[in-house]
Amino acid sequence: MSLSSAHGYPRLRPVDARPISHGGMPAYLLRDPLRLAEHGVVIAQQLAPALLLCDGATHRGAMRAELRARYGLQVDEEVLDELLAALDEALLLDNERFAAARGAVVTAYRAAPYRPAALADQAYPADPAELRALLDGYLASAAPDVTPAASGRGVFSPHIDYQRGGHIYARVWQRAAELARQAELVVLLGTDHYGPEPITLTRQSYATPYGLLPTDHAAVDELAAALGEEAAFAGELFHRGEHAIELVAVWLHHMRGGVPVPLVPILTGSFVRFTQGRASAADDAALEGLVAAIGRISAGRRTLIVASGDLSHVGPAFGGRALGAAAKARLHAEDQGVIARLCAGDAAGLLAEVASIADQNNVCGLPPGYLALRALGSARGELLGYDHCPADEQDTSVVSVAGVVWE
Repeated sequence: MSLSSAHGYPRLRPVDARPISHGGMPAYLLRDPLRLAEHGVVIAQQLAPALLLCDGATHRGAMRAELRARYGLQVDEEVLDELLAALDEALLLDNERFAAARGAVVTAYRAAPYRPAALADQAYPADPAELRALLDGYLASAAPDVTPAASGRGVFSPHIDYQRGGHIYARVWQRAAELARQAELVVLLGTDHYGPEPITLTRQSYATPYGLLPTDHAAVDELAAALGEEAAFAGELFHRGEHAIELVAVWLHHMRGGVPVPLVPILTGSFVRFTQGRASAADDAALEGLVAAIGRISAGRRTLIVASGDLSHVGPAFGGRALGAAAKARLHAEDQGVIARLCAGDAAGLLAEVASIADQNNVCGLPPGYLALRALGSARGELLGYDHCPADEQDTSVVSVAGVVWE
């Protein structure tokens, strides 16, 4: 393998890095969140510091000396060359090879008739009859006591896999059944788990096994005008594989009996700059522009605002300590604080609640929840369900989920 041009100062792109065991030794599997390449790269744990030097400022020729000086690592030149070449081949370096591949995939994505149901036959059945039976089964078993609300304007739904969170989906969507059926427009805000952009739009329509949920192009154009075209679509490819919108869109389509509704799918990126006090969400021009634009596209038609987000992600599966009974009790109490803010319709309080512990619980539903509450203006929420879902075989990691319907 040989590195592409402009390789003198290698820069690693944002990647999905997961600890694994390889040949009985600790290692990391590096994968591209954009899925531009079919394969990832396995790197021995001891070589991980080399990734820190792929910062775009350290010349390739100086990396071996830097590894010795900073980390006490003696790395053969051949090993380092092989690592950089592997990263380049997997399109994990920010260079010309990556830019060309990304451009080609963006063109193909936008030219496609729709955004395919990426998780069909993986997270749920692709066959509509089988899917209908699955989701109706959740409704029958988990929500027999839930009556559809006569009125309401918003939903906070989980986006965890159905196997673990199906009972919470069922309760919240049974409560929101009439709201889903009566909606003339659905604004679906979902967590962007990998994209660095705060807001990411797409003009592609989302497919489910029931058919297409057509994206409202005029509404997306209005939002893009408020955000700026380049900024609004910079991370558009993250829509291809992100599950946050897809898993909730399937439930929306199911509750409508397969009848389509115009959709505005929006991915919302990390709020770490706000939860760590580096910036103010209330002063963020992109967020303020988005909220105002949602108000404009919602005017004059029954609009359902849907936030797709889970709550806490804690334990070894997420890089934290194993959870015992005391830690789970503390997590439960902290989650209740977040849920109380959701139900109170308090966007600023929600952000403050999560920021009070610097988001140590990794609440991925914060961005869509905050923006949904801002878009709703004033709202009161009803909690339909809350649970801890196991995230490892030892039951020492959990994802907490909740469902809320807003009046």
